[in-house]
Amino acid sequence: MVKKMFLGAILLVAAISGNAQKAYEGTSFFDNWYLGVNGGGVTPVSHAAFWKNMRGVAGLELGKQVTPVLGISFQGLTAVNTSMSRTAFDALSLSANGKINLNNLFAGYNGEPRLFEVEAIAGIGWGHDFVNSGYGDDHSYVMSRFGASFNFNLGEEKAWSINIKPAMVYRMDGNKPHMLNVNKAGLELLAGVTYHFSGSNGKHYMTIQRPYDADEVCALNCKINALRDEVAAKNAALDESNAKAAQLQRALADCENAPKQVETVVKNLNSMSLESVVTFRQGRTTIASDQIPNVERIATYMKNHPESKVSIKGYASPEGSAEVNERIAKQRAEAVKNMLINKYKINANRITAEGQGVGNMFSEPDWNRVSIATLNEKEVE
Repeated sequence: MVKKMFLGAILLVAAISGNAQKAYEGTSFFDNWYLGVNGGGVTPVSHAAFWKNMRGVAGLELGKQVTPVLGISFQGLTAVNTSMSRTAFDALSLSANGKINLNNLFAGYNGEPRLFEVEAIAGIGWGHDFVNSGYGDDHSYVMSRFGASFNFNLGEEKAWSINIKPAMVYRMDGNKPHMLNVNKAGLELLAGVTYHFSGSNGKHYMTIQRPYDADEVCALNCKINALRDEVAAKNAALDESNAKAAQLQRALADCENAPKQVETVVKNLNSMSLESVVTFRQGRTTIASDQIPNVERIATYMKNHPESKVSIKGYASPEGSAEVNERIAKQRAEAVKNMLINKYKINANRITAEGQGVGNMFSEPDWNRVSIATLNEKEVE
């Protein structure tokens, strides 16, 4: 018997050593924990009817897979009372269990759990019987558990498993407590559902780490550094292009918003005319503050020349529909007329204003957003 146990221990150590030669990912302290809910029944092994004396049990199990072969768990179970005692639950057991995954032990671990696996389980713990005072006293004792777990790992991520767990549970009290006495043993039949928490590798189980040699790592580092240099160069070129684009955008905005002043004087033998241009911003029909001097020039001239009259024509640039441009052109002419009347008190009979739609006086389309005021006066002979 001793020789068989010694040989078995040698085989177990050899199998674990063979699995340990691989490097795994997701093996930190907080990886590979799981939580299970178990329920079933327990019945005495001897001197009792199997089904008649079976009691229901339920509990929780918290465990961790230390290696693909070795696992540990902490299990708590409580049993439903079937005796004359009036307690709802008449037994409680808390145990620490060690687990050996036989599939991974003898067939190796391939990087993820198999659909079906078998674990051998052995544990030791504390048991307690609850008894009403009228029927006796509570009793605590050491207990041991030897069994197996048949696991069905479900889903693509193997996060859930269904477990069937038969076990022999021994009370280790009374005469010769160190002996595994079948007369103080119970057959435990449990079924449960277990959830495996996700680990640092993003999986619900350990994965095999791919080995890299030094030359391969060096080559990868060289590629990474080259890509980083390339990205840095492209980012620098992109920043330069963005800076140039921003500079051009500012220059364009300055050109669009700059006031345009155009003045033309035409003189002939019988009359004299003066033109003054009021510029508008895109889509606007109100006179900007920097254009008021051009309107004031018209008013000053008309006050100094009481016989003079002014003809105001409004224009629009070619953006937008013809209907909108017609309306904006007329509103621009009316804006100059209204300022002459309201601000400078020029008689409305001396002013005519009309819209001309899209203008084409200037080569730059944007320059045609104007109202042109033409002053006329007959020369005194």
